[in-house]
Amino acid sequence: MSTLTTDVLVIGSGPAGASAALFLAGHGVDHIVITKYRWTANTPRAHITNQRTVEILRDLGIEDDVRAQGTPQDLMGDTVFCTSLTGDEIGRVRTWGTHPARRADYTLASPSSNCDLPQTLLEPILIGHAAERGSRVRFDTEYLGLEQDDDGVTVTVRDRLSGHTYPIRAKYVIGADGGRSQVAKDVGLPFEGRMDLAGSMNIVFHADLSRLVEHRPSVLYWVLQPGSDIGGIGMGLVRMVRPWDEWLIVWGYDIAGPPPAVDDAMATKIVHDLIGDDTIPVTIRSTSLWGNNKMYATRYRAGRVFCAGDAVHRHPPSNGLGSNTSIQDSYNLAWKLAMVLKGQAGPALLDSYDAERAPVGKQIVLRANKSIDEFGPIFEALGFTESDDPAEKIANMRARTENTPKAAEQRVALRKALELKDYEFNAHGVELGQRYSSGAVVADGTPEPEYTRDPELFYHPTTWPGARLPHCWLGRDGQKVSTHDLAGKGRFALLTGIAGQEWVAAAELAAKQLDVEIATFVIGAGREHIDLYDDWSRLREVEESGCVLVRPDAHVGWRSWALPADPAGDLAAALARLLDRAAN
Repeated sequence: MSTLTTDVLVIGSGPAGASAALFLAGHGVDHIVITKYRWTANTPRAHITNQRTVEILRDLGIEDDVRAQGTPQDLMGDTVFCTSLTGDEIGRVRTWGTHPARRADYTLASPSSNCDLPQTLLEPILIGHAAERGSRVRFDTEYLGLEQDDDGVTVTVRDRLSGHTYPIRAKYVIGADGGRSQVAKDVGLPFEGRMDLAGSMNIVFHADLSRLVEHRPSVLYWVLQPGSDIGGIGMGLVRMVRPWDEWLIVWGYDIAGPPPAVDDAMATKIVHDLIGDDTIPVTIRSTSLWGNNKMYATRYRAGRVFCAGDAVHRHPPSNGLGSNTSIQDSYNLAWKLAMVLKGQAGPALLDSYDAERAPVGKQIVLRANKSIDEFGPIFEALGFTESDDPAEKIANMRARTENTPKAAEQRVALRKALELKDYEFNAHGVELGQRYSSGAVVADGTPEPEYTRDPELFYHPTTWPGARLPHCWLGRDGQKVSTHDLAGKGRFALLTGIAGQEWVAAAELAAKQLDVEIATFVIGAGREHIDLYDDWSRLREVEESGCVLVRPDAHVGWRSWALPADPAGDLAAALARLLDRAAN
């Protein structure tokens, strides 16, 4: 059998691999996807789908598919802390941007809303559209190893149905093979942190819980039951998978001991304990074990091999960052591979993937683990840390209802502890606020804008080179379009004002000189795109005669404060530097 050849081989079909395939297909890059599994995810692991991810999928033209299958933001956010779903409600936290004071932040930041889309539904959307657009996907195909040379990578794979082993030759490889990535191990990527800090179990089940939750719709219901065998701390999680009849319970176990053997009877008892009503019919669908990790790669690239997703950032599901960051890794990498393969960029452009995404991976691993630590003040406020006796813990928790000075202090402490969970459930700055620094960003000589509010909780829009393009609504043909609708689509975009009309001709010259596509948009009165509310004039941070050059991934690559003497020359020089090209 002759060796299969392709430009890019993607190993893995999870969020990182499936989206990489979709993005590469959109760029017209020849590629193959392999996965050892027979189909996409069989359990609804990842689920929070944040604004950045939805707007990326908007760029690919599949936002409507996501919206049609996802649970909308309005049903995500009345997060409850309770003793059971039928028991005492300890408190609620408005999450995922549903607090009235925070909703405006989310509405202003993006053309897209976040949603809850389980991995079982997201992956088929991604891989289906990828295959429709040209991806060649091989299921039941297991990665065995690879060898690199100056011209490419030879990957050995095995057909799990026939047992046949054969090679695939690729110019580049994307290792998206999950949290115990063999690809990352084989190419020797360096990591910091530890794996398997704690043990958890997922129980997926069907039960109609409408009457218990419809009046407080949420994705998450945290159940505190001192003395119960859940997580050692007496806390379990009831997570909505589909409203309001499909659910997932997370409970912990001692990872230092033998893994628990849970049959349907035991799983049903755990479900009934957390619901607080053993008369509700329950159908157990699956159980699975997993470990809480705190590990991140300090480098994502080894020669012609790039790793993405859980392969390089491994962390608990806190903050809902896992699949989002994985998809965003691939979005960052795909356009760079496409331009290098097409001869539109030099090889150094690929170094920027590592430089831009590794800091993000570290940030989200540390943030997710810190969010777990931030449950500590809740336990302290409820008196859980004052005794090891479950009965005393329950008494301490109930004492908060009393009319005593101590109980009043306890209530204040609990309120502050719940407010601290904003950092897990409303970390808008973590989700949208990445500012890249790499060779693929051309500085304009201005200092980085300061953060005027907490940078983890709040997104700070800016056109400073390296930042994500700010969103605002423009008018076109009587309809509203986002600035993000002008960007993306596999090419550069240049935004300017009426006084910057000369940038249009400059972009045409630069595009011809460097053989790249630059879409130009003059925003202003009487033009195709109207600044409806003057929001763009407030957000652009350059003069009307200046310009903002946006990369294919909707991050600002360069900007000019005003119209220079030689706009075509300045633009071509900036692009050549960004693309590791010598300007002709």
